[in-house]
Amino acid sequence: MNSRLESIERDYNELEVSLGSPEVLGDQNRLREASRKYKQLTPLVQCIRDLWSARGDAAAAKELMIETTGDERESFRAEATAADTRVEELEAQLQVLLLPPDENDGKPVIMEIRGAEGGEEANLFARDLMEMYTAYASKRGWSVETMQIDNSEMGGINQATLMFKGDDAWSHLKFEGGPHRVQRVPATEAQGRIHTSSATVAVMVEAEELDLEINANDLSIDVYRASGAGGQHVNTTDSAVRITHKPTGLVVAMQDERSQLQNKLRAMTVLRSRLLKLRQEEQEAKASVERKAQIGGGGRGEKIRTYNYKENRITDHRIGFTLYQLQAALGGELDPVIDALSADLRARQLANND
Repeated sequence: MNSRLESIERDYNELEVSLGSPEVLGDQNRLREASRKYKQLTPLVQCIRDLWSARGDAAAAKELMIETTGDERESFRAEATAADTRVEELEAQLQVLLLPPDENDGKPVIMEIRGAEGGEEANLFARDLMEMYTAYASKRGWSVETMQIDNSEMGGINQATLMFKGDDAWSHLKFEGGPHRVQRVPATEAQGRIHTSSATVAVMVEAEELDLEINANDLSIDVYRASGAGGQHVNTTDSAVRITHKPTGLVVAMQDERSQLQNKLRAMTVLRSRLLKLRQEEQEAKASVERKAQIGGGGRGEKIRTYNYKENRITDHRIGFTLYQLQAALGGELDPVIDALSADLRARQLANND
């Protein structure tokens, strides 16, 4: 183990030197990748260095304990005990930091939110989810860009596409993909009955051209006039763009920008990210070709999480975690849920490493 830790520290030192080299500084792709790796390795290397220091402190205290007597020996014994405890804590921390890094960490995140079953109430819930994630991003210091939004007639959203940028955006938002279920009295309900509706969330990293090459012959690109809620035209030119990836059947439409070129660029960004996610899921053998494993069918019976308004409850069904702070969560206080999911993932990864 020590040789492995020494090797990691050597690689880190070499990477640190390379960040100042003209070859790396002159190549934006190499610089971006080296910077991302450096930032990823920094907590691990700091832990390794703290471990070396704590082991040294423990060894020194034990040696001095042997050479002394009386109160002085007891003082060094206490120092040795404290150092040993610190070593144990750092070794446990190191186990987690040595887990294989997620290849998507540090990359911008694209999130698609859609109303599913429940009519307009599902669309209203989809907007609640969008506002929840936007508030969560603000609390964590991420930037958020609304790439596309299709508003419904009663103030909800049929579909929205958001981009989140932050060093830890993916590590937190990667758990959010799937069907979300809400149980509440809808604004459209006159008799006060609780209804169950659902919305789907799909989460993927932004794919760069280096990550995935798309054959232009595989694309069908249509342009048309942008329209708003109710179908009225909101632009007098054919600025909206719809791109179909013929081999997979994936379709992306963008109309929020006035420029056809900008809409095309945004649509290509989302399409590339969907295709990258599809490839990653196929490699992991845990998803279907249409992201079915993540978003499901959107039915009321399918869910990864339930939001129950009457009980002020949010329950994540994947790990059996329940929190009676629904309003706080909807206001962006999602860390208790995300932290529980992260801890569960780490526990499973550590168990698999044993």
